[in-house]
Amino acid sequence: MVWWRRAQQQGDEAARRIVVSGIVQGVGFRAATVRQAQAAGVAGWVRNRRDGSVEVWVEGDQEAVAELVDWLADGPRHATVTDRDVTEEQPQGYSSFDIDR
Repeated sequence: MVWWRRAQQQGDEAARRIVVSGIVQGVGFRAATVRQAQAAGVAGWVRNRRDGSVEVWVEGDQEAVAELVDWLADGPRHATVTDRDVTEEQPQGYSSFDIDR
């Protein structure tokens, strides 16, 4: 645990808010995002938005965050991502990655 705190203090932590548009609801996007995030070892949440897009908050190691952000460009097999808006944020201290309902 000490190495994680040291990395965090050195600025190796990153956070991003991503809004993904296209055919991204009703295709297992949220569940697939949770699996990808857990495999990458990042924390945060994913949720559907009323406008038909999906919003993702991800934080953790910079490389792991970048990995998930890259994956969100395509999403799961049945999704069609047409746009991805990525905003740099400050980590909030999430400890797991979940579906926010």
